[in-house]
Amino acid sequence: MIPMVDDHGRRMRKLRLSLLDTCNLRCTYCMPEKMEFLPSDQLLSQQEILGITENLLGFGLQEVRVTGGEPTLRREFMDIMVGLSQLPIKRLGLTTNGITLSKYLEDLKHDTDLKSINISLDSLDPDNFKRITRRDLFQRVFKGIVQAQDLGFEVKLNCVLMKGVNDHEIHDFIEFSAQYQVEVRFLELMKIGQANRGSLKDSFMEADEAANQILSRYEMSSLPVAMDSTSYKYKLSNGAVIGFIASESKPFCGSCSRWRLSAEGQLRACLMKEDGVNLRGVSPSDYESRLRELLGMKPIGRIEKIEQDMYQIGG
Repeated sequence: MIPMVDDHGRRMRKLRLSLLDTCNLRCTYCMPEKMEFLPSDQLLSQQEILGITENLLGFGLQEVRVTGGEPTLRREFMDIMVGLSQLPIKRLGLTTNGITLSKYLEDLKHDTDLKSINISLDSLDPDNFKRITRRDLFQRVFKGIVQAQDLGFEVKLNCVLMKGVNDHEIHDFIEFSAQYQVEVRFLELMKIGQANRGSLKDSFMEADEAANQILSRYEMSSLPVAMDSTSYKYKLSNGAVIGFIASESKPFCGSCSRWRLSAEGQLRACLMKEDGVNLRGVSPSDYESRLRELLGMKPIGRIEKIEQDMYQIGG
């Protein structure tokens, strides 16, 4: 194993693996209503995904989180998850919007090494969920959350906070966390794609503002997290566990340990940078030079914004 460590001492050990850019929601901060996604012949094949991942594991990557778009929409989703489970990955995770999760959960539990599932959920109100996602599918997500919990997966909910959109639901999420014993993570709205344009430009809510609201009703005790964690988290007096991913106000670039593989085979050093190195069709003997090149692309400080939409980058 040849660990990838850059000049700032950051060791790359986590991979975000995008299976496709297609999604069955149209969240207002992520993409426009009318979409054209990549044709399937431009996506990495199942064999390419597994081959690239295996090669990257040889350079010190330890954790893989499968993302999209919405990864469960990939025709070979289960085959890919089974294939990844046969690789020496220390921790396999999944990020999903939960819409089609239920039909895969039993197989994921019994046929794969999947341990953690992050489910994106920006509202607990079905009507508000529909306004944000442009789809009336809240009950499907709720069903997936409960079923995943019952099957013993480590479930976290990711809620993108938006002022005037869902910030009035903060306490509802906290009570939900306590009732269902699921960690809720509040994410700051990032300056990515759609969030840079239109009505959402004024919707940013800082994590500290949300924390102050919470402190008016609950006591908060800090919980330990890994040094390269994207979130910091708390146990609340009602039993809830919450986290904050404050990418804008408290960037964690200095300890970032992540690379991101796009659905087309481009490995990126940073969510906020469009450049990277192409790994499609690359011989294993050429990996080290390309990865060393990528290390030099990883910024040490926060990049203000990126015009590309989130679904194209990988969640």
